[in-house]
Amino acid sequence: MTDAWEVRDWRIRVADLYAEVRAEPDPEVAHRMWAHGRAALLRDHPATPVPAGARASFTPEVAPYDPALRFVVRVEAAEPERREVPTPTDGVVPFERVGRVDLPGLGGLDVWWLDSYGGGIFVPLKDAAPRTYGGGRYVVDTVKGADLGGTREALVVDLNFAYQPSCAYSSDWVCPLPGPGNTLTLPVDAGELHVPVDG
Repeated sequence: MTDAWEVRDWRIRVADLYAEVRAEPDPEVAHRMWAHGRAALLRDHPATPVPAGARASFTPEVAPYDPALRFVVRVEAAEPERREVPTPTDGVVPFERVGRVDLPGLGGLDVWWLDSYGGGIFVPLKDAAPRTYGGGRYVVDTVKGADLGGTREALVVDLNFAYQPSCAYSSDWVCPLPGPGNTLTLPVDAGELHVPVDG
C-alpha cells in the first residue's frame, strides 16, 4: 500500500515536471522533458502505479511529437452537466461540466471541474487508436499538477501529452474515465501508448 507521504511527493514531482514543461518555449523539447520525467517517475518512484514486479524493466512508450496535435483554444460555454463517479476508495467523485473545447479536424472535448475539496480542471480523452489505453487517457488534470497552461480564452490542449491514468497499470487504482463528451471517433496516435504490464 502506497502511503500518503509517497503520494504527496509524487504529486510535488509531477507539478514540478509540468512547471518545467510550461517554462520551455519549444513544445517538442518540452515533450521530450515530459516523456523522460514521466518514465523516471513510473519506473522509480515509490508511489508509481506500475506493479512492483514490473518496475525494473518497465519502459513507457511515447509517440513522437506531432505539432499538429497541439491546440490553444477557447473554452466555449456548454450545457451544464454533472457526473458522479463512484469509487471504492474516494467515495463518489463529482464533476461539473464547465465548457467545451473544439479541436479542429478532430472534434470537441468537454472541460470538467472537479467539484470537491480543492477543485481542478479535468480534460480526459478517449480515442479510436488501437495502441492507446482503451479506458482513455488524461490531457489536463490540474488537481494532480498535469497542467500545460493557458486561460479560459486560450487553454493549451496538447494531445502529445495525453497520459495513461493509474488504473491502466494496476487494478489497485480506480480512475474517472472519459464519457461520451470526451470521446473522439478518430485515432490519436500521440502521447503515452498502452504498454501492458505484468507484476
